[in-house]
Amino acid sequence: MLIVRLLFKNAFRHKFRAFLTILSITIAILAFVMLRTVIGAWYAGVDASSASRLVSRNAVSIIFPLPLSYKDRIQQIDGVRLVSYGNWFGGIYIDEKNFFANFAVEPNTYLELYPEYVLAPKERDAFLKDRKAFAAGKKLAAKYGWKIGDIVTLRGTIYPGNWDFVLRAIYHGKTDSIDETQFFFHWDYLNETMKKTAPSRADEVGFYMIGVKNPDLSAAVTAAIDKNFKNSWAETLTETEKAFQQGFIAMSGAIITAIEIVSFVVIFIMLAVVANTMAMTTRERIGEYAILKTLGFGGWAIGGLIAGESVIISLCGCLFGVAFSFPAAAGFKQALGMYFPIFKVDQTSLIMALVFSLIVAVLAAVVPIQRAIGIRIADGLRRIG
Repeated sequence: MLIVRLLFKNAFRHKFRAFLTILSITIAILAFVMLRTVIGAWYAGVDASSASRLVSRNAVSIIFPLPLSYKDRIQQIDGVRLVSYGNWFGGIYIDEKNFFANFAVEPNTYLELYPEYVLAPKERDAFLKDRKAFAAGKKLAAKYGWKIGDIVTLRGTIYPGNWDFVLRAIYHGKTDSIDETQFFFHWDYLNETMKKTAPSRADEVGFYMIGVKNPDLSAAVTAAIDKNFKNSWAETLTETEKAFQQGFIAMSGAIITAIEIVSFVVIFIMLAVVANTMAMTTRERIGEYAILKTLGFGGWAIGGLIAGESVIISLCGCLFGVAFSFPAAAGFKQALGMYFPIFKVDQTSLIMALVFSLIVAVLAAVVPIQRAIGIRIADGLRRIG
């Protein structure tokens, strides 16, 4: 206990210096945790993917459609439990800055395939019965103040024109990892309109969502689907939902890599700050270490005092940084929740912050310890006064 008190007194002997060092570490840890949380939010859709769902799209590119007639052929493949389909709509609400995912789906099979989207029974029935109905996530509806029965107009980009929809259901996620910012409506409404305005684009879907009877059958079902449509005018590329999500993330791989690099650069900056503080502290206390040597203290004891002081300063900054990361994440989510629907500090980021803080503390103390142990008693005593 006496040693701990001594370490704390040494660490805060120069209060202003200790405050600035801890503040620097706090900012560094806060930045590190937030950057790692951004990376985690980027992969949130991948983590929430189901092992029992597949996605089939055009083998050339997702921007090319597939015939609606593929649905029945896919349904007949062994291992397939359920088939749904949809199109990315890409509509704009009032202004381009109001971005959110909006797409047309076959509602009955879609809701059965995605039970994590929870709708109230009455709202679900109303949504299924009304051809112009749409369902919105709880966060999306809250952001724009939408209420059940409101008419919402989207300006089409992929499908030109102004499209009116009626809000019939507001869903919430079964768990906190479910995206609650989506907008989906009846595929039939889109298709019927296309038959009138652009017949060549009717009866086409952008992707098929396929539920398999057993996750172990995913590989076999994937191969069977693609084999079934091989050499057709619209070949398919079928993959697990997780792989499909990762494909989108791969498009922004350079951004994610840059964020990861910056997060580790922050740790090196923290190392420089702590090392500089410990170097100054050791230089000022060379005389004290010489006296300790004359009293019989060995190199391990002196090294322990220096390392302990470094650990205390680093851990104080780490704890403050971790504590501030939670309100910072909450503020970030409130400001940019539409772009990062799932944004929360995970345990892995906190453990990494703690481990790196300890590593920084040890590395920052190495050179000062060598200097304190290596100095001769006579040279150290000359510096007193």
